[in-house]
Amino acid sequence: MYRENRLFLLFLLGVISLGMGFVILFLHPYDALFRWKVVLSDGGEIFESWRKPEVKLYTRIYLFNITNAEQYMSGQDTKVKVKEVGPFVYREALEHSNVTFNDNGTLSTIPLHPLIWEEELSEGNKEDDILYLPHIALLSIANVVSQESFMTRFGLNNLIGLTNSQPLMKMTAKEFMMGYKSELMTLGNTFMPSWIYFDKLGLIDRMYDFNGDYETVFTGETDVSRSGLIDTYRGSTDLPQWDGKHCSNVQNASDGTKFQGGVSRNQSVLFYRKSLCRAAPLIPAEEGVKNGMKAYKYVFPEHMLDNGKFIEENKCFCRHGKCLPEGLIDVTDCYYGFPIALSYPHFYKGDEVLFSKVEGLTPNKEQHETRFWVQPNAGLPLDVSSKFQINMALGDISMIRHTEKFSNMYLPLLWFDIRMYTLPPPLELKFKMYLNILPVAEQCWMYISFIAGTILILVTSYILTFKIMFKSYSKKNTINFRPSIWVEREKNNKVNNRGDIYAPCELPLSDTDSDQTFDTKTTFMKTQSDKIKELGRRLSDRVHDVKGKFELGHSKQTAKHNDRKNSLINPDESQDETNEAFKSDSSESDSDTKTYRFVKQSDSEDNCKYLEVLDDGSEFDDADRRRKNSKNELYIHIE
Repeated sequence: MYRENRLFLLFLLGVISLGMGFVILFLHPYDALFRWKVVLSDGGEIFESWRKPEVKLYTRIYLFNITNAEQYMSGQDTKVKVKEVGPFVYREALEHSNVTFNDNGTLSTIPLHPLIWEEELSEGNKEDDILYLPHIALLSIANVVSQESFMTRFGLNNLIGLTNSQPLMKMTAKEFMMGYKSELMTLGNTFMPSWIYFDKLGLIDRMYDFNGDYETVFTGETDVSRSGLIDTYRGSTDLPQWDGKHCSNVQNASDGTKFQGGVSRNQSVLFYRKSLCRAAPLIPAEEGVKNGMKAYKYVFPEHMLDNGKFIEENKCFCRHGKCLPEGLIDVTDCYYGFPIALSYPHFYKGDEVLFSKVEGLTPNKEQHETRFWVQPNAGLPLDVSSKFQINMALGDISMIRHTEKFSNMYLPLLWFDIRMYTLPPPLELKFKMYLNILPVAEQCWMYISFIAGTILILVTSYILTFKIMFKSYSKKNTINFRPSIWVEREKNNKVNNRGDIYAPCELPLSDTDSDQTFDTKTTFMKTQSDKIKELGRRLSDRVHDVKGKFELGHSKQTAKHNDRKNSLINPDESQDETNEAFKSDSSESDSDTKTYRFVKQSDSEDNCKYLEVLDDGSEFDDADRRRKNSKNELYIHIE
């Protein structure tokens, strides 16, 4: 019973294990855990990583130093010669501040991107390095006023003359990036406050001006794949700088903190930064492993900076109907009206016309191509390198003093690389646990549950089935080979509480038989016919032994008596108990003559008490058993 209970418990364990495998197969508990982790909730683990990322995000800036400023201004050179200087590295302390959770599955936040100078990563370049760089304020004002009336142009020319402003000037790298003061800017701020409301101008400073910006972001409650993506920017799903949904839409774009999750191998994603002035599509280029995690490499598609020449839908990037050459996108309205255009570094993949008035640019795919390595399941960026170049797309400014030589020129100013090399070790370990170990552990658990449950169920079912079948067969076919009289004796002994092995008058057939135990093995080894033959042989031998003993104990009997004693079995007499075997003849009255009476031996003690044991009885052990089985009659001397 104990073994059967254990088998039943093993069978039950197999059922539970198999059920657990089906639960994993259909319910996917890892997916539930993953969704719970990815959703942006107040105080959640992933939310804190999104709110204030632990990653080290850097902005690497390369300036184009003009090496022939005097020669070009004097007319000696017909092209501007530039030389790349950098990197000037700043760490971007990205943060989503003032977070408020909304009822529609979004949250509202104000993005902050403060920059911190990293001199050790700048490879010897310093913020106070002196360079020849374009006078952005002069060229910008000239480009705007050139389309105005003669009196407006006349007033600007007078201001330029009074301040002696030049289109190329010496300044430090920091002034050019973070803002510099000039008399022209001060005058412009005084006379055109609706346009120029700041007293200093710097490209990086303006690019990272997030004053007044706010956005709503999906938390992932309704759709976990959109967790961390932009819903609206400044209260709208569209940017006001563009006409047409194709160009203006920013909904479902990523700011680079977290991309869309659960994407397929051929699915594109959107990337938005204020400096880009648009949501740029990213397409998967290859699949690989980054930081020990599965990742897709995303790049910008071909003709992404096209203005309708190759992609009809991109005509909405043409500002006021004026389309720039391929490789440039007009972002004037995103940079306070300054004639700024974006391109890839060194005009990579740009039209040949862009190189017509500039020397020193060396476009290279490896150095100048944007790439994003993103973990597709979680949308986690693993390696980011977003590269763009800021240029001035100048029109006809030949009517503005000192700027004639820059008319209809695409002048490169700087290019930047928003760079994230790797995840911090604690964050990397955490995401490896969520994205690598737990999915594999779930699969292994499922397979082990199926295999273990199946094995336990099959083995225990097999054992229990055959155990039941064997029991049923044994009950139907087992023969009790123990003599029935033995069974009765055992019952009587138990009832009488006697310690005797044999009941009165019951003598074993032999010493050997008394010790013999009958079991199924012995029974099946000897057939019934063999046992009967053996029993007959031993009974015959015992009868002859008894005959000899009677002859020795009663030697005084007559020949007639001796003749009768020589046979213990009288074949002529019936077995009725009332018959008499011998009576003395009337002619014979010898006092020594003994009278013998035929009796049947039984198991009762009354028949046994007049027995005179002529010997120690050891030889009668088997005779008693054989007598009962063969029902032969014995002549017993009665005192």
